[in-house]
Amino acid sequence: MKVLFIVNDPPYGTERVYNALRLAHALLKKEPQTAVTVFLMADSVVAAKAGQKTPDGYYNIERMLKRVLAGTGKVLLCGTCMDARGLDDASLMAGAQRSTMDELAATTIEADKVIVF
Repeated sequence: MKVLFIVNDPPYGTERVYNALRLAHALLKKEPQTAVTVFLMADSVVAAKAGQKTPDGYYNIERMLKRVLAGTGKVLLCGTCMDARGLDDASLMAGAQRSTMDELAATTIEADKVIVF
């Protein structure tokens, strides 16, 4: 099965990114062969910034994205959204990739399920 998560909110301040990634992890745990793609748009592109430091006991979105990438998952970022926020490819965590709306459209067509957070 192919599942696409489209995420829009910032990584911290709301819990939408956190909850999207919790669900992605649960899917990968229950069905390891599931192909999960997380597409970060708008303020959520900051979620893939390398070097996040959070207080002890607080969730860390970078680590959560790494868990998606450790399996069969992909993390794609809207390039236009990255540019608008001054985020370049060099500042991204390993494995996260700049993407386009065309790639999002193709991934949406290929997906069995699309979940938007």
